Amino acid sequence: MAEDLTSETFLIAWRRLDDLPDPPLPWLLGVTRNLLRKQRARRLRTEELVARLAQLTTFVEGDVAEKVANRQHALAALTGLKGQDVEVLILTSWCGMTSAEAAEVAGCSARTYEVRLHRARQRLRKALQSTPPFTLQEQT
Repeated sequence: MAEDLTSETFLIAWRRLDDLPDPPLPWLLGVTRNLLRKQRARRLRTEELVARLAQLTTFVEGDVAEKVANRQHALAALTGLKGQDVEVLILTSWCGMTSAEAAEVAGCSARTYEVRLHRARQRLRKALQSTPPFTLQEQT
């Protein structure tokens, strides 16, 4: 890092050779200080970005095949539901809308939407119980 900093300092000095003061050392130290400050700020921004990304990312341990099987099971249960039930479940679960927001999209009151959501969840629960889970078969 020190070698990079030194070479960048002297590169700046070379480019501004005509502007160098008579004793160049204070000016060179000032350029070096500014480069260090910029480098530190860049490092802090990078660390902050990594921390923010880590908060957004959720890593869930487990077998990927099991997650695929669970997803297939859920999709099979969803295909057996009415379109209105699927829409209600998607607006709330996948889109993350509140009841008021989803009700506006669905064209009904928030209370009516909550009743539809409750009934759709009951139907989905029943469909998940009646649909056999997707299993991965080992090939021999």
